[in-house]
Amino acid sequence: MKLLWISAAIAFLLDQASKYWVIHVLGVSQFNPIDVFPPLLNFRYGENRGINFGLFGDGTSVWALIAVALVICIGVLWWVWKHPQGRLAYVSAGLLIGGALANVFDRLVYGFVLDFLNMSCCGIDNPFVFNVADIFIFAGAIGLVFFGQEGTAQKKGA
Repeated sequence: MKLLWISAAIAFLLDQASKYWVIHVLGVSQFNPIDVFPPLLNFRYGENRGINFGLFGDGTSVWALIAVALVICIGVLWWVWKHPQGRLAYVSAGLLIGGALANVFDRLVYGFVLDFLNMSCCGIDNPFVFNVADIFIFAGAIGLVFFGQEGTAQKKGA
């Protein structure tokens, strides 16, 4: 479980540091986007009031979104506590929890999740933005799918 907490703390801190750096140091805003490696990587200011890609952002309570994120974090914690896992599953759970808590922090501080990463490719202009926490949430969820059975399989003698 120690590996989970370390991974969660790293994910949380990297997300918050990246947002601070891009918004407050580089000065990215609605009126000041930055093309880093166009079109592959751009910094674009975004306020996400919903979930991924802004879904449910038109009227869903901030508190409801916070509650859902916390319930998911508690569920993942309960699952890894009840079913001991391998190292990669603990890291994956930590990334998911750290990313989710970083977005919860944004909602508590700003009332929305601060997004700034935009990626396009191959003639497709992607209008959506995301953040480092979203990457950790996605990587953590995928990691749990691939590595989450290690501890359960070991307990069953597989």
